[in-house]
Amino acid sequence: MMIGGQATSSLLIALLLAAPNAQSFVLHPLYASSTSHKEAASFKLGSTLERTAPAAGYVPEWEDRPGLPQEKFLASDLSKPDLSEDLLECPLTLWDFEGIDLDEGRAKAEALPQCPAEVSADSADNAKGIAYFEENREEIRRKLRDHGAVWLRGFDLTKGVAGYREMYEALGLMPCLDPLHSSGLRKFASERDVLYEEVNKPSLRSHYIGLHSESTTKRTAAYAAFVCFQKATGGGGRFLVADGAKILAELDRDLLQKLYDRKVRISVSNLDVPPATPEFLKSGFKSVVEAAVAPKFDMDLEMVYEADGKPGRLMAIEEQESPINRHPVTGQPVWFCNAHNHLRYLRDRRPCGVPEVGMTDVFFGDLGHLSPSECEEVKRASEKHITALPMSPGDVLLVDNYRALHGRDVFEGERFHAVSWFSWDDNEEWRGNEKRIREKDGLNKFVNKYMDWLPKDF
Repeated sequence: MMIGGQATSSLLIALLLAAPNAQSFVLHPLYASSTSHKEAASFKLGSTLERTAPAAGYVPEWEDRPGLPQEKFLASDLSKPDLSEDLLECPLTLWDFEGIDLDEGRAKAEALPQCPAEVSADSADNAKGIAYFEENREEIRRKLRDHGAVWLRGFDLTKGVAGYREMYEALGLMPCLDPLHSSGLRKFASERDVLYEEVNKPSLRSHYIGLHSESTTKRTAAYAAFVCFQKATGGGGRFLVADGAKILAELDRDLLQKLYDRKVRISVSNLDVPPATPEFLKSGFKSVVEAAVAPKFDMDLEMVYEADGKPGRLMAIEEQESPINRHPVTGQPVWFCNAHNHLRYLRDRRPCGVPEVGMTDVFFGDLGHLSPSECEEVKRASEKHITALPMSPGDVLLVDNYRALHGRDVFEGERFHAVSWFSWDDNEEWRGNEKRIREKDGLNKFVNKYMDWLPKDF
């Protein structure tokens, strides 16, 4: 269902590897930008479309707080057990979307508090170290439930991997695999601490990652903790977060009803076969991809030719799903859809660092197309509620993955953010008992090595 910026690149690599004649497929030119939110600059794409950096509803000022050198912030506490040995699988997605009263849900969303809540450390808080999080565990978890996200700002403990792990353990969070671990979406920054490197790859620094939840129709983590160890050395790289409940309340009522009634389908990759290719060869290639590649991803994918009207284009499209879901704990209806990230109309008009084979799109459930005005409404409603966080070393954003959506602005230079995903620590039934399957690791490691080989402005 909902995958982020690098996942489509991972999928496209695997698709190309499966192609019996990969060189025959058309890879369109890349168009990139290092535009920041503050500059809001624009530039020309070819001779037709103009790409403009998206807006944000709230843009806090940067704080110039120093971090640690990489060899220190990546140092793990070897006296603690290796959590990767008996790691939980990401839990199954909890769907509850039938019979939602949209008007009631929108009215309740209007009264919800600002997302994210901000918790700033002072010198006394930092002097307490891990004791601060032990003492304030219930309050921080309450804010996470009520606000959808909590920005822990200015804490010294979380400037390194060891302290970051102490923090999430003190809060009672239970780590699990990334919902798309096998895709190569992220490699581990510290496997024994279950900390994945965020999308810092130089090859993707000029790609704007729109709002999304990190989940699939099958699997969704309960919570996430994004941490900054090093902000972008050349500027940019703000972390984006928005409240899915507020977006639900903001969207045009008629469009919301239309999307809820017709559902959505999301395409995650394109392969352009020469239009003159004989049908039996096109059919054969489709069968190879369906049999050899799609099953390796924990997603329900259908390979469909020409869904977007482009002759010869084979698209990997997820199954029909609801863009609105009830929160499993609170019951609050939320916008549970990554259309802001994946709509082709929007990607074509903002900084985008992936080739044609990695472009995505969002359709209605019957594969009908959203109109330009409908795409613009998704953009408007989403960006009005974005907070573009200027995360400094040690800052952590706790995210309720069923309530808040996240993304990332483009950046220049080097950047090191990381993330851990968490299961349901307080509900054994929702958590399940699936454990890590080591066979999933092979594709993850191969794809990440491939992405690391790419030039900085791939």
